[in-house]
Amino acid sequence: MEVREYRKEELAAQPIGWWSGETYRRVVGEIRAALAVERLTQPHWWTLNHVAGDPGRWGRATLAERLTPYDDLGTDVDGVFDDLVGRGWLTEEAGAFRLTEAGEAGRLRARDRTSRVHERVRAGITADEYAATIDVLRRIVANLGGDGNLP
Repeated sequence: MEVREYRKEELAAQPIGWWSGETYRRVVGEIRAALAVERLTQPHWWTLNHVAGDPGRWGRATLAERLTPYDDLGTDVDGVFDDLVGRGWLTEEAGAFRLTEAGEAGRLRARDRTSRVHERVRAGITADEYAATIDVLRRIVANLGGDGNLP
């Protein structure tokens, strides 16, 4: 689909709430659909990436505390952890999670799927434009009392 060009004044008059909301619905919808192919939710995905990034660091309580602020669906994260352990994708030893070989393989498949979504999202957008967009959005969050720092 071709995107029309508009004058800066026309763009500046647009409602940020609608555009940011529509962007959220579309981006998150695509990511969730890509993850669903692996029978994963975003909290599954976040769990796999946190555990892969720092094996042995994350236990149930610390990982739940870390992930809960990002979940907009009220997901039972303990259920997510149990599901991943039940699949044989995670082990839980001495109060800490580790990825299994099957878990790493699943994480990599999901990463490939979500990477294709991110490529579509950023098509025709330069790195500078993308960075400026993120910077503006995080400052809007901070202006409205939220945490504008990167996670």
